[in-house]
Amino acid sequence: MTHSSPPLHKSTRQAISQIFKNLDYATLASIYCDEGGEEFWNAHRGPSERLGKKLARQVKTRLSPQGKSLYVGAGVAEIPVLIMEMVELNRHIEAYNLRTEEAELLNQTCKEHDLYIHPADAQEATGTFDHIWIVSVLNDPERFPELSALSYGRANPAAFDVTQFQQERETVFTLTDHCLKKLSLPGQVTTSVEEIPWISAWCEYQNLSYSIGDEDYPTAIVKDPICFIHVG
Repeated sequence: MTHSSPPLHKSTRQAISQIFKNLDYATLASIYCDEGGEEFWNAHRGPSERLGKKLARQVKTRLSPQGKSLYVGAGVAEIPVLIMEMVELNRHIEAYNLRTEEAELLNQTCKEHDLYIHPADAQEATGTFDHIWIVSVLNDPERFPELSALSYGRANPAAFDVTQFQQERETVFTLTDHCLKKLSLPGQVTTSVEEIPWISAWCEYQNLSYSIGDEDYPTAIVKDPICFIHVG
């Protein structure tokens, strides 16, 4: 089923563009890249804003006004969707980012738009949410190198660390459970295509029905295509 995606309000587009214009890309360069960060952002800031707005339009068609969303990992790429939810749907947002430096940097730029990103673990969030955003978290190559290598088909069978993988696997199962148990039913999960197995495994363990959207949508930074899963 194809969802029509009405345009974002002018005020939403302006707020998003203002934030992207004012972000401190020099500092972001060292956060996102060990080297070549300036070139990285020269190449990605435009697509991140453009594709982010397109994704925000898709999310808008799937969420109800005045609900609650939990963002498990919210960085530059999530800004358009976060702003859309707040401005157009009047939703309560709780966004988390384990990288304290990035969260503080984004908060400096976004504070005039009343957007705050907690420099903490999303597992600490309390209450329930009808929408959970968990994108490129469960297969993060920095936190889960062996699991990520297997997920993306890059694992070397001669050097694969099975013990490390098992530890990472248990950590991700726990992270998934602690976050998804905050989902009110029926609820919406936004995730990457590569993370679908974790979401579907959790739903099956909980004996919950779920349906995965037929379409996926491109992103600019991590480049993991995003999809929508309806749970319950």
